Amino acid sequence: MPPKFKFTREQIITAALHVTRKNGIAELTARGLAAELGSSAKPIFGLFKNMEEVQNEVIAAANRLYQSYLQKGMASGKYPPYKASGIAYIQFAMEEKELFKLLFMRDRTGEKIEENREEIRPILNIIMKNLGIREDEAFLFHMESWLYVHGIATMIATNYLEWDIEFIDKALTDAYLGLKYRYTGGK
Repeated sequence: MPPKFKFTREQIITAALHVTRKNGIAELTARGLAAELGSSAKPIFGLFKNMEEVQNEVIAAANRLYQSYLQKGMASGKYPPYKASGIAYIQFAMEEKELFKLLFMRDRTGEKIEENREEIRPILNIIMKNLGIREDEAFLFHMESWLYVHGIATMIATNYLEWDIEFIDKALTDAYLGLKYRYTGGK
C-alpha cells in the first residue's frame, strides 16, 4: 500500500506561495517549505519530483493570482478597460511585491519567449476600437504603454517609489494621451 501523505499538493503549493510572498523565490527551499508546513521535507518529495517542480507550481499559482487582478480590475468599471489593465498590473506590484518580481523581474535566460498576440488579443481589440488603428499599430502602442507601466510597477515593487493610485492614474492618462497623439495624429 502506498504511503498516505500528510499534505496534498495544493496545500504544499499554498505554503510555497506563502513562503515566496514573504521572502521571495530564492528562499523557497525544501527546508524553508518544510518549516512553513511544520513538517520534514519528506512529504514534499513524496508529491513533487524536486524543488524546481514546486517552484514551477508557485509561478503558475502567482500567474493565476495576477490574472485575477487583471480580470477584477477590468471588470470593476472604475477605469476604462485599457487603463484598468495597467492599474491592475501596478496594484499587483504594490500588493504582491515578491510575486510580481517572480513573474516579471526574474532572469529569463534560457526560457523560450515568443511573441504571442493571442494572449493579448482582448487588449489589442480595445486599442484598435478606441483609436481606430490597425493591429500592428495597436501592438506597438501596447508595447510602448507596457514599458511605461512596467517601469512604474518595477519601481514600486523594489520600493524605489511610493506613488498613490491617484498620481499613477494621472501619469497613465498623460502617457496614453501622448501615445494616442503619436498614433492617431491628434484625432
